[in-house]
Amino acid sequence: MNRRLLISYSFYYEGDYFKIRKAISDKQELPIKETDNALTIFDEEYPKKLLDLKYPPLVLFYRGDLSLLKKESIGVVGSRQACSYALKATERLVKKNNDKVVISGLAKGIDACGHENASKTIGILGCGINYIYPYCNRKLIERVAREGLILSEYPDLCKPYAYHFPFRNRIIAALSDKIYIMQSNARSGTMTSLNEALELGKEVKVLPYDIFDEYGINNNQLIYEGATPISIDEIAF
Repeated sequence: MNRRLLISYSFYYEGDYFKIRKAISDKQELPIKETDNALTIFDEEYPKKLLDLKYPPLVLFYRGDLSLLKKESIGVVGSRQACSYALKATERLVKKNNDKVVISGLAKGIDACGHENASKTIGILGCGINYIYPYCNRKLIERVAREGLILSEYPDLCKPYAYHFPFRNRIIAALSDKIYIMQSNARSGTMTSLNEALELGKEVKVLPYDIFDEYGINNNQLIYEGATPISIDEIAF
């Protein structure tokens, strides 16, 4: 397989993994699309952690510092509608781990808090690498691209379709050496990150809540079912 043709498939099919796989199987011919900011599964710099996935990204588009992919990392994920307790705990957790790269999804809430407080960070998009979403995070997205690294399997200005985000979360799980669940709902993208991490054998830690706190019902249920709680030592200064 020619890497340039693989990149062309990704542009033509807007990063759709399964359509690209079919194009490869069919040996479809396309005009070659050139770009300088793409990693393919054939490239030496492609992150080897992603090869453990059932569906490893075939092409990753990037903006920023690829050397961050070689450093120790933690994934920090949680609700877009984050409560003040979860945000405070996220800030403390990230600052306590300032020697590690923080990986998250550049969404509102927990994701944004993680990126904003990290000394080194990687953002994984569910849209094209040049599409700003969510728009309210535009300054943060540009800062991460400038000072850290942004990755996406979706090229250029590909729109943020809803089904992109749960599929995107497998990349966060695979790249992170450890995953922290700061706030979750039973039916949420956070849970897809959790399930992917468990399938990959990653250590997953969950923020515990007061038993009367409605925001923490799902986190506490995860701990009840056997998840490891985040300890006070991991967030206390």
